Amino acid sequence: MSDLELWYRHPAREWTEALPVGNGRLGAMVHGGVGREDVQLNEATLWSGGPYQPINPSAAPNLAEVRSLIFAGRYAEAQALANEGLMAQPLKQMSFQPAGNLFLEFNHEAVPGSYRRTLDLKTAIVSSGYQLLGAGLTDDAASFRRECFISAADDVLVFRVESSRAGALDFEINLDSPQAGEWLDGDAFGLDYRGRNFGKEGVEAALRFAIGLDLRLEGGFAERRGRRLLVRGADAAVVILDIATSFRRFDDVSGDPGDSIARRRQAVSRKDYATIRADHVLAHQKLFDRLDVELGSGRPDLPTDERVAQFHLGADPALAALYVQYGRYLMLSCSRPGTQPATLQGVWNKDTIPAWESKYTANINLQMNYWLADPANLGECFEPLIDLVEDLAISGAETARRHYDARGWVLHHNTDLWRATGPIDAAQWGLWPTGGAWLCVQLWDHIVFAGGPDDLVKRVLPSLAGAVRFALDILQPLPNTNYLVTNPSLSPENPHPHGTTLCAGPAMDNQILRDLFDAYLAATAQLGVVDPMTGEAKAAHERLPPDRIGGAGQLQEWLEDWDLEAPYRHHRHVSHLYGLYPSQQISLDTTPALAEAARTSLLIRGDDATGWGLGWRLNLWARLRDGNHAHEILARLIHPDRTYPNLFDAHPPFQIDGNFGGAAGILEMLVQSGAEEIVLLPALPALWPSGKLKGVRARGGVTLDFEWQDGQLTALIAHTPNGYTGTIRVANDVLRTGLEAGSTTIIENKLR
Repeated sequence: MSDLELWYRHPAREWTEALPVGNGRLGAMVHGGVGREDVQLNEATLWSGGPYQPINPSAAPNLAEVRSLIFAGRYAEAQALANEGLMAQPLKQMSFQPAGNLFLEFNHEAVPGSYRRTLDLKTAIVSSGYQLLGAGLTDDAASFRRECFISAADDVLVFRVESSRAGALDFEINLDSPQAGEWLDGDAFGLDYRGRNFGKEGVEAALRFAIGLDLRLEGGFAERRGRRLLVRGADAAVVILDIATSFRRFDDVSGDPGDSIARRRQAVSRKDYATIRADHVLAHQKLFDRLDVELGSGRPDLPTDERVAQFHLGADPALAALYVQYGRYLMLSCSRPGTQPATLQGVWNKDTIPAWESKYTANINLQMNYWLADPANLGECFEPLIDLVEDLAISGAETARRHYDARGWVLHHNTDLWRATGPIDAAQWGLWPTGGAWLCVQLWDHIVFAGGPDDLVKRVLPSLAGAVRFALDILQPLPNTNYLVTNPSLSPENPHPHGTTLCAGPAMDNQILRDLFDAYLAATAQLGVVDPMTGEAKAAHERLPPDRIGGAGQLQEWLEDWDLEAPYRHHRHVSHLYGLYPSQQISLDTTPALAEAARTSLLIRGDDATGWGLGWRLNLWARLRDGNHAHEILARLIHPDRTYPNLFDAHPPFQIDGNFGGAAGILEMLVQSGAEEIVLLPALPALWPSGKLKGVRARGGVTLDFEWQDGQLTALIAHTPNGYTGTIRVANDVLRTGLEAGSTTIIENKLR
């Protein structure tokens, strides 16, 4: 049994039991059925609609009145006017789409008890195997094995089926698609489909797409009947499948999907299966093998679904380690350089009308998708988010100008493939102007993890500057104070006691804008940029309202002490605790009173939440250095109520942010870092007394390998390419101050 394997005794009965494969651009869910194999297919740029800009021409003329109503405390009237006059047109965005399904149909059954289905995280290959059930069964009964992967090296899906008995393979291949299109004529060794996406919300369909399938046989023969390929008497068969769309950029759909497929077809045609497989594994392991985590013994002898059901009993710490590595596997599978960022469902979606359009929700979910990348030593996987922000800075500039009469750029709480940036759904959810600012802060944190390289700072600075310019233009004086606040805004997505979410200056906005201004000032200082806006940013920073402690000792979510009167005290969002995590404005060391107030807020809010809500709470309790409570949250997350049998996060429905947030939270329990300090084992639970973590990344450009036994650090090596000036400590014990470039053994024991 492998510690890096998900395995099951039966095929998937539901989509959320199927096993995911992907390379960022392509995604597939492999079901592993015996009589029929079902592989559900996605391509990251196949969305509904086409380029559009959802501007509402009445927004800017109505803005001043909405602001006045909010400042006057007439919140319900403000919401009514905002819904009538400030929201995007159309009010909904486009949706991520399924491309189709690949079916392999067999006329046989498996010997009872012989079936096994696996996902090997080490090789990124899904496999299933069984013995053939038939009359007169003998010891030499044929065994069948299938393998499926999506190669980052060759950028295609590969599926191989083989039999231990020569000539025993008889099956049919079939493709379908929920998108309109037609099948091309061809021979017995290929299937090709050409289709179009569909329009939505008045946005016309603009994408063309193609699916191409090639069949290779070892022995036997094939014939074509309509859009089906029939294989008879083969020893083994390989299916190579590709999907492409005409998408080139959010405002350009002039690509030729047929040409894209033809190029990749030609390249892969020169390789045999063994080479394709070896190149795939090599490309995967180059990144995946960077990190190793051990948290104690476990039950790899049990199927993964049974391990999930028992995790809350506390006897399987190895499943928590597997959860981290599964999160890293998902990251590599749905977000690589040159691809789209991970959506609410990564790169996997079966529905033409998916929940929340399976898009990018930027008031927590998109950000949470990328909490794991840097500490998990997968910084390359962060690049699609940088690309996204650069696109949004273009599309969001028009929204800023026409909705707010402001310079710079804005993103509200959602975007899609077409980089729409307007406020959507309804004012009580969508009229939140700091989604883009939060993404910029996250880009800066990525830079800090990387050690602050100048080239990355230069790349990100224009996006930062645009977000700062917008913030400076929209901040409003809070009546009878010296404060500047956002208005209109809201604390996502939580109603306050006055019947709406709309308000001025919620705590989260103030915290995000402090981080945004700090990031911009740090970037300009590092590059020696002289810009009059730096003075404006410094002045505005000083006028943002500070965090406040309410009458119950809680950290206030709003300027007013409304928390205990709010209708949803146990709300899934904990937006006002952004300052504790992912930000570092609040900590037990530097702001102990605010940290205790955050703890009180967490206790009031409670531990019941959606999957991603538990992922956020896990990180918050880790920042409060309460390892046992953090593990209690983890046990709620890795539970059949919140985790599907294939380890996908169950919001419900499936959302991938809980996977990434939960995996990041496990690492946060073991390492916490800032540019000037790294703390080891800050929230170690009693259930993980001994373990190992190798290859974890810390802010400041430091990579760490360490072990602990009986709760005590026993070995530590730090690696840094450019040196590190900060301190490394365990609890209150400083182990090292400053590191030279290279590798430094700080505690030498048995680390390997």
